[in-house]
Amino acid sequence: MRPQTSELTDRQIAEAICRGRREGEDAMVGRYARLVFAIIVRLVPNEMDAQELTQDTFLRAFRHIGSYDADKASLSTWLCRIAYRLTLDFLKRRQPVVVSMEDSEVWQTDISNALLEAGLSTGREERIRQLEKLMDELPADERMLLNLYYFDNCPLAEIGYIMDVNAGALANRLHRIRKKLYRKLIENERNEL
Repeated sequence: MRPQTSELTDRQIAEAICRGRREGEDAMVGRYARLVFAIIVRLVPNEMDAQELTQDTFLRAFRHIGSYDADKASLSTWLCRIAYRLTLDFLKRRQPVVVSMEDSEVWQTDISNALLEAGLSTGREERIRQLEKLMDELPADERMLLNLYYFDNCPLAEIGYIMDVNAGALANRLHRIRKKLYRKLIENERNEL
């Protein structure tokens, strides 16, 4: 008796797709489509574009399923990596790259982790809305890092696989992004006074 598609393991799904069996594709899409779409739509707010990128992610996954290594990553992480790369490519074609001079200022001012935590972690509704607005202004790769780490609770090692970056480098990058958000938040609050 064959397991139902919902009971297939990631490895069984990949093997079924490699053999050209439709139930493998159905199982992959059924299990991971919402996750892939959720990651993409955070960076591409146009729902039609996000849906198209989600489809492209699965088409690419089906074509390259032979490169999937279950020992390196889960199927969901592998799909997120594909979605991340496709989304960044899409955004690069749509938007010019802008380098902010303010990024270099972040390095010049040392802000302690305790101060960052206190400044960014407040539960005030107004502060949360401000942070969400500031996050929308960040480059796509920085938004993705924050979303995966804080909203999806992914460990840095998994994010490193998705973004193809060393986990230690991601920790440093995460700290720099938090510093940038904190500085912008303080700057915006001063401007409102």
